[in-house]
Amino acid sequence: MADPTSEPNSPDQPAPAGGPGAAGAECSEPDCSDAVAELYSYLDGQLDDERRSLIKGHLDSCSPCFEAFDFEADLRNVIATKCKEEVPQDLRRRIEEAIGREG
Repeated sequence: MADPTSEPNSPDQPAPAGGPGAAGAECSEPDCSDAVAELYSYLDGQLDDERRSLIKGHLDSCSPCFEAFDFEADLRNVIATKCKEEVPQDLRRRIEEAIGREG
């Protein structure tokens, strides 16, 4: 499961799926479409405290929205991890040689 609290600008992580929303609790305001539409801003820490609190409350009580949040947070972590990996020196050398032969 994602841990967006490890990212520098991440808001507090909502309760895990299977928490309050899993018991079939009603969605609270903002509604699902608002919460999902603001997931990227929420993950980026770009919402003001009031709006972040509303979205977090919704994610805590709505397991389908939390699952969307969890997927996006995990996806961001995978992308961030993969983008930090460096190309092996041997591969870099072979690519440079291939480009040199083409030119």
